[in-house]
Amino acid sequence: MVAGQPFADPKTIRRNDPLFDFDKKIRASGFAYLGGADESGRGALAGPLAAAAVILPEDLYLEGLDDSKRLTPKKRETLYALIIKGAICWKVILIEPAEIDKKGLHVANLYALESAVIALDPAPDFVITDRYEAKQLNMPHLGVKKGDRVSATIAAASIVAKVTRDGIMREYAEQYPEYGLEQHKGYGTKSHFLAIRKHGPSPIHRRSFAGVV
Repeated sequence: MVAGQPFADPKTIRRNDPLFDFDKKIRASGFAYLGGADESGRGALAGPLAAAAVILPEDLYLEGLDDSKRLTPKKRETLYALIIKGAICWKVILIEPAEIDKKGLHVANLYALESAVIALDPAPDFVITDRYEAKQLNMPHLGVKKGDRVSATIAAASIVAKVTRDGIMREYAEQYPEYGLEQHKGYGTKSHFLAIRKHGPSPIHRRSFAGVV
């Protein structure tokens, strides 16, 4: 998906923001289109795995950008709208529970990240991913430990992935109200495990995960 023109005034960029400085160092090596990718829902018991890939303009600054898990829902939603509006391009790939059970979580995770990057148009000329290196990509790439707290591009991808997935889980909560999905988004909370024991797994539960069946 290709967004419109960048909305940020380059004069508002904070040159001392570590998240953006990390990405600038990579671009300074001659890589114009820096792609970042991250996922949401890796450890959940139910619902899809969502992987997002994003390319941000070099002159775009997003106030308060951070790892999606460290932001309030309201702040995530605000930044999500700004990222979608300002990104050069972005893409989300969903891997459904049955495919996660079939492939295995780690393989499904890497497949989702790589598929999201490959779907970007224009294509990135360098890719950074959170934690895991996407070795199947035919372009320079780097896995960054705690990347969503190190790189602005990865942080943006983490927000796009989480907001997208959270929206899906709210819709599933209406379809399967007995599990309280609107609260925990499919993760393994005490109330979720109790609901599984009482009602059994739903069609969106990952049956290969401990405690589901």
